[in-house]
Amino acid sequence: MLKLAQLKRAVVAAVCGLLLANGAQADEKVYKLKLAETWQADFPIFGDAPRNMAAMAEKMSNGRLKITIDSANKHKSPFGVFDMVKGGQYDMGHSASYYWKGKVPNTLYFTTMPFGMTAPEQYSWFYYGGGMQLMEKVYEPFGILSFPGGNTGNQMGGWFQKEINSVADLQGLKMRIPGFAGEVLAKLGVSPVNIAPGELYTSLERRTIDALEWVGPSLDLRMGFHKIAPYYYTGWHEPATELQFMINKKSWDKLPADLQEILRVAMRTAAYDMYIQSYHESSENMAVLDTEYPNVKIKTFPADVMAAIEKANSELLAEKAKEDPQAKEILDSQAAYMKKARRWTDISDKAYLNSISAQ
Repeated sequence: MLKLAQLKRAVVAAVCGLLLANGAQADEKVYKLKLAETWQADFPIFGDAPRNMAAMAEKMSNGRLKITIDSANKHKSPFGVFDMVKGGQYDMGHSASYYWKGKVPNTLYFTTMPFGMTAPEQYSWFYYGGGMQLMEKVYEPFGILSFPGGNTGNQMGGWFQKEINSVADLQGLKMRIPGFAGEVLAKLGVSPVNIAPGELYTSLERRTIDALEWVGPSLDLRMGFHKIAPYYYTGWHEPATELQFMINKKSWDKLPADLQEILRVAMRTAAYDMYIQSYHESSENMAVLDTEYPNVKIKTFPADVMAAIEKANSELLAEKAKEDPQAKEILDSQAAYMKKARRWTDISDKAYLNSISAQ
């Protein structure tokens, strides 16, 4: 009996030793992923997010997960990131969901929506209100996983060559504005276009377009728009613009479970870091705009223009929901969650700001 017990202990010890050896070997394997981004090399804030993510993933994995990043000036296809990740040319991508609305219309709802949720509300919807599950359903047929990739917060309504005093002033206006907001303004006579970030300044300067929206003070001053367009309008169209990390499902499945979790954490942390970085940079640059460029006129669209925009938005939402059951599911989820979250926003942040402004 003693010999049998000793034999059992020896077998268990041998198996444990083998498992530990295999685990050590697995721990030493290095997994290399390639990421394509929509942005140009060294593009601030947007480009910081994937680099922060890659650095965190490598450090947390003790060097087992290495992610190299190709910018748009290298792969030459800023709006081709979806197809490159789908086809396996790249393992990962960093871009924005609404750029793919021409290929997969229901992707646009995961960036932001006009008159929609604020950034805290939208993050809550993604992670606790079913948003991630709905996004997974949209991307699954294409062999892609999508994750929040960094938020700009509330974006400005754009830079205009002329003042907007009425709905009539929108007629025939050529404006760079992507996503659902472009469709909304098209109903009011605007000609929306989507232009790669590197071509925006030249397009506005040469009057190829009459107006553009980009982000807000965090990035707009770096682009120089304040030098060529005197009117800067407050936002309505992108209250919580969320970028995205995309991952080819086959590339994801090749990663061991611990590296998948490390990648999840790195993406989530980098996304939130981009949000607070954007807020900081907008605060800094707003002060610069106020003090150094007093000729820039910060405006809010007139009440009748906003009413027309909101009406067009509501009509389009109803059309999308009627045409597509999946779109309806996403829009209903967002509307229900915003109604619930906005109640808290109103009696917390909004009430606080209203109270102190009254003092």
